[in-house]
Amino acid sequence: MSIKKTGSAVWQGSLKEGKGQVSTESGVLDDVPYSFAKRFEGEAGSNPEELIGAAHASCYSMALSMIMGEAGLTPERIATEAAVTLAQDDSGFSISKIHLTTRVRSPGADEQAFQDAANKAKEGCPVSKLFKAEITLDASLES
Repeated sequence: MSIKKTGSAVWQGSLKEGKGQVSTESGVLDDVPYSFAKRFEGEAGSNPEELIGAAHASCYSMALSMIMGEAGLTPERIATEAAVTLAQDDSGFSISKIHLTTRVRSPGADEQAFQDAANKAKEGCPVSKLFKAEITLDASLES
């Protein structure tokens, strides 16, 4: 099985003064603006790192749901945040770290079985497999 999805971006102008729009095949994002200021100076709006974070958090949550189910655990709710760190070194900018924080409601779940599933999802999520960055995890069950 093979699935292909697309995203696109248009950029106009120089790095600091230019601006762009990002879109997705589904239309969920349709010419959403992004710019240097939005990425590096805290201006409100979208940027590549938050889009990567959303993609990683959603992929991880789905993978965790699958792996928990395979382990006989039933998740009622999985809430995941992916904090993406963009860092500069001598070779330029790179995404150096992604920290996943997930909070899961799964009544009666065994803590060790849950932690095993959470770590398997971190390693096995297709988006996790894309990154050379260090990926860390804080996973906990909620009551």
